[in-house]
Amino acid sequence: MDQSYSIGVFDSGVGGTTVLKHIRGMLPNENIIYFGDNGNAPYGDREREEIQKFSVNIADFLVENRCKAIVIACNTATAAAVDVIREKYSTIPVIGVIEPGARMATSTTKNNKIGVIGTLFTVSTGAYQKEIKKYSPDAEVYQVGCKPFCPMIEAGWETFEDRDEILKTHIDQLPKDIDTLVLGCTHYPIIENEIRKIFKGKIVDPALESSRELMNKLEEKNLLREHQVGKLEFYVSGEIEKFKSVAEKFLGEKVERIAKIKL
Repeated sequence: MDQSYSIGVFDSGVGGTTVLKHIRGMLPNENIIYFGDNGNAPYGDREREEIQKFSVNIADFLVENRCKAIVIACNTATAAAVDVIREKYSTIPVIGVIEPGARMATSTTKNNKIGVIGTLFTVSTGAYQKEIKKYSPDAEVYQVGCKPFCPMIEAGWETFEDRDEILKTHIDQLPKDIDTLVLGCTHYPIIENEIRKIFKGKIVDPALESSRELMNKLEEKNLLREHQVGKLEFYVSGEIEKFKSVAEKFLGEKVERIAKIKL
């Protein structure tokens, strides 16, 4: 393992760029390889075994390409595969988004009533509920699965005329007295401004805390790259242009190095 090695980040599509943006802000010197598995998206409708297979294949690709850490920038993949990937690659940091998000939620809430919106798979596992209860056993956790959100964001959220109605229908399923809402899918910060129009409490984006955890792990292992501005490479398994368009809009920078590959 070497400081010059890259950080590997992956998601089912473009959503993980919300994590990538924080990593780039905190660790500008790092080389980063981002894999968006948009050819197999959405993960949230798939079985655990399928998600694990996709996730392990991507982790293998990242390690083969000299990555010193892996960030699972996807709540669904974290819920399904973080333990499997950590077991296979026990010598490198593997960061998921659920544990940091749960910690942040419990330190944010004032009335111990927390809402979580995520994919059907993430919600079905109860992963956030379990993690939040570790830090705050008395917390009340309410979850809503939001099946249409990821496909709409991948396709271009602003192109759907009924987007506000769909968003409100899902958030209205949560109790009115929750004071904290966890964005339990890394796609959702892309539409955070729209969510804020409906939900007036505190919003937790696990991407920020996950990026801090990555920085701390690399520092502990003396793996931080200290010289020159890092380069950024993208790989996708599906359509390039739609991914590129949404990623550039959210990141606020050009996606220069991007290739389509099949694992």
